[in-house]
Amino acid sequence: MSGFLNGKRALVTGGSKGIGFAVARALLSEGAKVVICGRDGKAVEKALADLGKAAPSGKITGRTADVSSTDQVKELFVFADQQLGGLDILINNAGMGIFRATAELSIEEWNRVIGTNLSGAFYCSREALQRLETAGGGWIINVSSLAGKNPFAGGAAYNASKFGLNGFSEAMMLDHRNDKVRVSYIMPGSVNTRFGGNGADRRSDWKIAPEDIAEIVLDILRKPERTLISRVEVRPSRPQKY
Repeated sequence: MSGFLNGKRALVTGGSKGIGFAVARALLSEGAKVVICGRDGKAVEKALADLGKAAPSGKITGRTADVSSTDQVKELFVFADQQLGGLDILINNAGMGIFRATAELSIEEWNRVIGTNLSGAFYCSREALQRLETAGGGWIINVSSLAGKNPFAGGAAYNASKFGLNGFSEAMMLDHRNDKVRVSYIMPGSVNTRFGGNGADRRSDWKIAPEDIAEIVLDILRKPERTLISRVEVRPSRPQKY
C-alpha cells in the first residue's frame, strides 16, 4: 500500500468505533501502521477484523485499554512499542459523556468523564512525548469538541473536560513545538456516531460524518514541517432545526 504516511507509526485511542475507527481506517489507507485501543474488548476485536479486511497483514493491531488508568496506559504503550517499534503519531480520541445537572452528578461520574476525556489525554501524551523525541518529532492530535467552548445545561462534566482538553492542547503545543512535535486539536460539533448511546443512522445525516473528521486528521498530517494547524472547529453545515 502506498501513501504519504508510509513508514509512519500511529496509536489511536478509542479506535474501535466512531471517529477513532474512521481515523484508524484513514491512516491505514495512507500506509501507516496503526495500533488501536478501546475499553470494550469485543468491540476492539470486531474493529480489528473490519479494519484488517482492507489493510495489509500486520498493519493493524490493538488491545483493550482504559485510558483513565495510568497502569493500562503504560501497558498500552509497551504493546505499541512491541507492535510498531516506535511512534510518530498519537490520536487522543477516547472519550465519554455523562449528561445531567451538576447537583445530580455523582463524584464517580465526574471522575469518569474527567479521567477519560482529560486525564487520559495527558497520560497518553506523556507516554507519547518520550517516544516522539526518540523518533525526532511527530504529531499529537486531540479530538475535542465544540463543547470545549460552548457550555450547555447538563454538560458540567463534559464541558469541563473539553474546555480543559483545549487548554491542555495549547499549552502542550507551546511546550514542545521546538521539539518538532506538532500538537493540534479538533473541535467537532454534532457527529453521527453512537456516542452518548445514540445510534448512527440516516435520520442523522445532517450531522458530520466520522469520515469527515478523519479527513481533517489527514489534512493536518499532510502539512509540511514548517506549518502547524493548531486548532480546527467543525460544524454541520445545515444543523437540524428544533
